[in-house]
Amino acid sequence: MSDLTARATVRDSAIAVFARDGFSASVRTIAEAAGVSPGLVIHHFGSKDGLRAECDTHVLEQTRNRNLASLREPVGDDVSLDHRLADLADAGPSLMYLLRSVQQGGDLACTFIERLVADTERSMAVGVAAGRIRPSLDEAARARYLVAQSIGAMLVDLAVHPPPDHADSAAIVAAYAQRTMLPAAEYATHGVLTDTTVLDAVVAYRGRGR
Repeated sequence: MSDLTARATVRDSAIAVFARDGFSASVRTIAEAAGVSPGLVIHHFGSKDGLRAECDTHVLEQTRNRNLASLREPVGDDVSLDHRLADLADAGPSLMYLLRSVQQGGDLACTFIERLVADTERSMAVGVAAGRIRPSLDEAARARYLVAQSIGAMLVDLAVHPPPDHADSAAIVAAYAQRTMLPAAEYATHGVLTDTTVLDAVVAYRGRGR
């Protein structure tokens, strides 16, 4: 196994272990999952914190690429919903890792979330430029709200529907998608309110410097 392949294997195994067990998981547990020695983990990443930092970066990159792909190739004639759902299930470890990071809290979680918000704002800008997403009165605030809404919705769903097997992240994400994709798609497409009365009031309120 080359150093590059070993490093990626350890990183991916760590993401899956952290997603399953949380960030208290030991280097030894991660090494066992990757089929390597604990010493090799430290050789590649320096420490458990160094490993987590690389996992953070990889999960954010995967999330960003997945969001951009969904904006550039929306579900339709060329991309089936089944294909998109399969991709989402494959991303199960990354999504569960993301939730674990939020649940843990602390400085690392705050930094992770800020990076996720920035990536989301950039992804939304791509969608706006492509004409697939409506522009916002406040693009940064919308990105932050979307991150909070999506993460919060999944955390609530997992509390109401505790997964029988935390190791099966693909099944967890697939079940969540089945429960939420209709209301989520409807809300994203049509919204809720039938006129702009509430929005107009909020804009006027903010315009008064409040």
